[in-house]
Amino acid sequence: MQKIQVNNLVRSATFFQHAGISMVFVFMPLIARGVTKSIFEVGLIVASFSFAQILSEIYFGRHSDKKGTRLKFIRIGFIGCAAAFGLHYFANDITLLLLVRIAAGVASGIMIPAMIAYTYEANIEKKRAATVFSFQALGWLAGIAAAGLANDLKIVFLISAASFLMGLIFTIKLPNTLQEKEIRPETTKKIISKNRFLFLSLLLRHIGATAVWTIFPLMLMEKLGAELYQISIVYVANTLTAFVIMNLMASKFNHTNITKFKIGIGCTAFVFVGLAFITEWWMAMPFMALVGATWGLLFIAGNFHLMDNNPRSTSTGIFSSTISIATVIGPFIAGIIAFMFDYVSVMYFAVAIIIVAFAVSLKIKN
Repeated sequence: MQKIQVNNLVRSATFFQHAGISMVFVFMPLIARGVTKSIFEVGLIVASFSFAQILSEIYFGRHSDKKGTRLKFIRIGFIGCAAAFGLHYFANDITLLLLVRIAAGVASGIMIPAMIAYTYEANIEKKRAATVFSFQALGWLAGIAAAGLANDLKIVFLISAASFLMGLIFTIKLPNTLQEKEIRPETTKKIISKNRFLFLSLLLRHIGATAVWTIFPLMLMEKLGAELYQISIVYVANTLTAFVIMNLMASKFNHTNITKFKIGIGCTAFVFVGLAFITEWWMAMPFMALVGATWGLLFIAGNFHLMDNNPRSTSTGIFSSTISIATVIGPFIAGIIAFMFDYVSVMYFAVAIIIVAFAVSLKIKN
């Protein structure tokens, strides 16, 4: 009964954590358009959040393992995010928006590795942790839906800040469990070397994906005439499918984690092939559902494989920071390609680099 209560508290905290992040992150290209007309500067603003996250996740993920505690980092992250995301409300020019995006990246990076490790360690039957992780996707769904319903990008910032405060409340009753301290030297370097093909394939896959996500809301609105709430509907197809897949992974899908990770990487290419040919906003929905399924597979399988075989907060911090590195590189590439060619060319780039990512993933051994 105690484990059920802890899992429910973690589910609730996870839900509000990712709702707060998603309602700003998904619409950031549109928010950035409000302070600059340059597609390159839009890419810079989108990338700034993830650049800050890279350093924060690596540093604080490793620090969490060294201290043998998770909850302190989780709570500090919630407080920091509530402040940083709330300050977006006052960012009326490119300089201020860059600064608050960097602050938000640092704050979110403090808690993400610790939260993943805490969730995994709270479950004796480790595969049940997938049902808790699924609330990340449900949080993204709720955040995107809330932003669409609000239909006001300024109000979204306030709702985001409130979401982090709600998540903080649910962490108050969580037990402050202590883990064995991981203080061996060069741990981060050894984890990267040991899992280099996993991290490289994840990096390449996510460079392609984030390149697309940088221009995709603009493409839907400017080329296909979508309204803000219609963009929300398209993204809900993604997050709803991810939620379902993550839950099914606790009881179905008996393949090894590495096999599921490879499937998730490879099948992502089909998503961007399809998105390159849509002519109405609603046509994106089945492809967004497919990318939700592939993300659910590779996120759970990749993190579980790492936590089964490495210091947990450090390895998940590297996993998350790899995603963040891709989210820095992807928007830059998207800005350059879209400026030189067009939005659809970004889709073709994504397909090509994800095929390479799948080829790299084939080198990962069980």
